[in-house]
Amino acid sequence: MLPDNCTLVFDNTEINSALERLADKLNQQLKDETPVVLCVMQGGLIFSGHLIPRLQCMLEIDYIHATRYDNKTSGGDLTWKAYPVTSLTERTVLILDDILDEGQTLQSIVQYCELQGASKIISAVLLRKNHGRCVDEKLTDNIALNVDDRYVFGFGMDYDGKYRQLDSIYALEE
Repeated sequence: MLPDNCTLVFDNTEINSALERLADKLNQQLKDETPVVLCVMQGGLIFSGHLIPRLQCMLEIDYIHATRYDNKTSGGDLTWKAYPVTSLTERTVLILDDILDEGQTLQSIVQYCELQGASKIISAVLLRKNHGRCVDEKLTDNIALNVDDRYVFGFGMDYDGKYRQLDSIYALEE
């Protein structure tokens, strides 16, 4: 089922342990808040589905769909496919995305939330790639796992539009 040219990076046990740590951190940040949680489609779906049940605050769930990859292995221009229907005005917003690579998508979503009048914006990602190309290293400090600068897939992230359903994370070999 897996491509021949890949290796396991994080198994499901490692991912779940990281999600527990991240949820603990977010629960502190969201204490006394009732956030709108925005799942960034499509990559953030599995991550959100595993993280949201660990959050202890009352919340509303919505989604936003903005992509630079569109099931490809390299990023291009940002395409907006869907906006949240829940009003973000005067709300705390928690953005959940799969990966922080160069940060262009997350930065644009944060700016969108600001323009919609969100009073507080918190973001969290499943993975952050270790490299120096991020547009803003301060986009989030809510990171479940760090990964080397490799093409990764599984646990919501795709490789040519496939493999999102995998319960572990893999990397393509060079």
